[in-house]
Amino acid sequence: MQHALVFDCEFLTAEGAPSRFWCGPRDPDPVVAQIGVVKIGSDADFPLLERLRIHVIPQDRHGARVPLDPLFTRLTGVTEDALDTQGVSLAEALDQISAFASGAKLWSWGKDEFNMLAISCYVQGLQPPLPATQFGNACQLLLKAGMPYDDIMRTRSNALADYYQIEHPPLRGHDALDDALSIAYVVQHLLRQGSLTPADCN
Repeated sequence: MQHALVFDCEFLTAEGAPSRFWCGPRDPDPVVAQIGVVKIGSDADFPLLERLRIHVIPQDRHGARVPLDPLFTRLTGVTEDALDTQGVSLAEALDQISAFASGAKLWSWGKDEFNMLAISCYVQGLQPPLPATQFGNACQLLLKAGMPYDDIMRTRSNALADYYQIEHPPLRGHDALDDALSIAYVVQHLLRQGSLTPADCN
C-alpha cells in the first residue's frame, strides 16, 4: 500500500429519527453534512500523514438547503455558521475526497459510504465519483486482527481507540474527523504490531 485511508461521515438526524428509520413527516433525509478522512503512511512506523475535515452543505431532493436540527448540532458540533463559512457542495466535497484518496481504498467503521454517496448523491441527482469497490468496512479489518465479534458489534467508532487503550489527544465523538482518527489510531496500532499487514488495507 502507498497509504491507507480511514474516513467517517456525519449525516442529518433529528430527535427520534433513527427509531423511525428517518421516515417521520419532519425527519430530514439522512444526507451527509460533515466528512473526515485520515491518511496513514506505509513507512515502517505507519505515520498519520494528512487529515481532512469537510463541511458539506446539506440539500434536500428539491435543492433547498436543509436546516440543522438542534440534536444534530448537539451531537456533532456542526453549526449553521460553520456551514455558512466553511461549507462546500456535495460535488466539491466528493471531488476533494477523490483527489485526497488517489485511488486508495477508504475504510469506515461500518458502511458510511451509503450516507455519503448512495443516499446523498441520489437525493441530489449526482453520479457518484467514487465506486463502491473503493470502500471497505473496517469492522472486517479488526475482526481479521483478532477483535472479538461481540466487541465489534457493541463498540462505536469513537470508542475504538479507548477500547485498545491507545493514548491519544482528546477526541470529540460524532465529529467526523475525530471519529476517523479513533479508527485510524487503531489501524495504525494493529499495523505496527503486525496484526494487520499493508496488504490487508488495499
